[in-house]
Amino acid sequence: MTTDRDFRVAARLGLVTTLLVYGLLVIGSVVRTTGSGLACPDWPLCEGRLIPRFEFHVLVEWFHRLVALLASLLVLATAAWVWRGRATRARLGGLAALAVALLVTQVLLGALTVWKLLSPAVVSSHLAVALLLFGTLLTLTLVAGAEDRPAALTGGAIAPGPLGLLGLTAALAYGQCLLGALVSTTHAGLACSDWPTCNGEWFPPLRGAVGLQMIHRYGAYLLTAVVLFTAARTRAAGEPVVRAAGGMAAGLTLLQVGIGVATVVLGVPPWASALHLANAAGLFALLLAATCREALARAPRARLAPGTP
Repeated sequence: MTTDRDFRVAARLGLVTTLLVYGLLVIGSVVRTTGSGLACPDWPLCEGRLIPRFEFHVLVEWFHRLVALLASLLVLATAAWVWRGRATRARLGGLAALAVALLVTQVLLGALTVWKLLSPAVVSSHLAVALLLFGTLLTLTLVAGAEDRPAALTGGAIAPGPLGLLGLTAALAYGQCLLGALVSTTHAGLACSDWPTCNGEWFPPLRGAVGLQMIHRYGAYLLTAVVLFTAARTRAAGEPVVRAAGGMAAGLTLLQVGIGVATVVLGVPPWASALHLANAAGLFALLLAATCREALARAPRARLAPGTP
């Protein structure tokens, strides 16, 4: 078995797993916003059954658990494939180990979410770890893909992209996702019924649910400004994918603002909240992918020769 094939399979496994974890993030939002989090009061079974009764909230939570099980198996399969090969283990072993560690933490947090009766701190931590797992798998996929097709990278581009700025912007997007999770789990999404003011006030006191909602809004304004600045800087990047990602990130950010405003005006309907998280996770993924792509384009291509066992 060749080294190239090892990386190719790792990249494909990683991509499928990453997409499934992304879907799991969105389904988790539906569970939260429809109030289905305690529809199954026990864990790992649902009402003591492997196959639950046919009731909407129960099925929503049960489907979330089913997708989580499939994602867990794929994470383990990806890690096993990475660790079986010398070259993949050397290049991707750390990311695979991190993914498994995050998976174990995520499973424990999922159980605690039920046992602690949807504690906001536990639910927010559940999303935080899920996003880290998502980002780790995405990074593993990109690195494996770069090892499989090194010619796709421009390498010594004349105009390197703003690597540090891309990383900072991705980190800000991650933090904004966590603020959004706190807003959702503490039901602060309904604290302000209008936009851009909050209950008629431009600068309400930053306390309680209103304060949390406003901090989330201020974070969104900051992130929008930083993303637009980053998009402008990436226009001169030598890596074509990084240039394209900058423009796409700007578009997703403006779309996110529109979805956020609609979520407030419409009274936080479940579909809008799920779309808000889906777009936020997509923006985080795009910024992280651009960061990884720029880093890979700059890094020296040190790997074992094809065909090395």
